[in-house]
Amino acid sequence: MSDDLNEVLRNWPYKPGQLQVRKIQGADGRTKIQLRLDMGVLQMESEGRPDGQTPHEMESLLEYQRTRANAAEASGDHFELTADEVGELQVEGIQYYHRYIALFQIEDWKGVVRDTRRNLEMFSFVSKYSGETEVAWSVEQFRPYVLMMNTRAKANLALGKDDKHSAIVLVEKGIEKIERFLADNAHPELAPDNAELNILREWLGELRKDLPATPPTPKAPEKPVTRIEKLRREMDSAVRNEHYEKAAELRDTIKALQNKG
Repeated sequence: MSDDLNEVLRNWPYKPGQLQVRKIQGADGRTKIQLRLDMGVLQMESEGRPDGQTPHEMESLLEYQRTRANAAEASGDHFELTADEVGELQVEGIQYYHRYIALFQIEDWKGVVRDTRRNLEMFSFVSKYSGETEVAWSVEQFRPYVLMMNTRAKANLALGKDDKHSAIVLVEKGIEKIERFLADNAHPELAPDNAELNILREWLGELRKDLPATPPTPKAPEKPVTRIEKLRREMDSAVRNEHYEKAAELRDTIKALQNKG
């Protein structure tokens, strides 16, 4: 079997300006994600770490470092990531970035949610265990973008269920998270011009267009009118029309019925 990829590339020609993605079944029987590039094809696993590696016999470096942190804290030891370890986690995160971009293109919303959530967890882990603020910011600076992609995927899942109201709520929450992140990091002034916020705000406006009005709350069925209530209404009508004799008779009938009750 030849290792030459020309036949594969010839059967899947590159189209400039287009993000070309497809799913294929690998020789091992597992689903692969392929991304067509100008110089070839990038292939990724659909599950686990995108390159298929298991560093330290674990699913990812993030899981390995989490295990180390948990063990250190359980024994009362201090745990801190080195700058090199943060760099390794960042490189690994780029793998997941490539995959969720590809999955977004083919509208695999669940996969996008999974991989964006994973990178958001990596950001939080680095922020907690990195001893240097600048090192932590090297990954945290990408949080608005990943939040935006996570929000879009979640909202698209809701739209797939014809639940436009839930999609709107999810987009609103995504906007709030990004605004809060900018405020917490002393950058609230960036909110009006933030690219991720503008994308979500524009989409939110589109979602709100032609939104069906909330159906009115149905009225509770009226209680059946009792005989006494009916007689009282007749008595009131008789009084208004100055039919006092009839009104007196109705009053006596009402009293008799009340005494029986």
